[in-house]
Amino acid sequence: MKSPVVKRSIVIAGHKTSVSLEEAFWKGLKEIAVSQGTTLSDLVASIDKGRKQGNLSSAIRLFVLDHYRALAGLPQDDRRNETRLAG
Repeated sequence: MKSPVVKRSIVIAGHKTSVSLEEAFWKGLKEIAVSQGTTLSDLVASIDKGRKQGNLSSAIRLFVLDHYRALAGLPQDDRRNETRLAG
């Protein structure tokens, strides 16, 4: 069975790095880059620059999630509430 995680190489700030994401996150990230009129590399570089902790793959997943939550009209802070409701 093929792994749902896809590893791709990307250039960030002049250096090449590998990022592993599920295909759905790659697709969402590309859609966001197109909608913002930027390249995938530049978008990933800005995500990398703004992350506070964790690895780049996690930061990208959270960025994509937050983008689509905002489009759905859901505030980013709701994730804290969902955690409390689930626990």
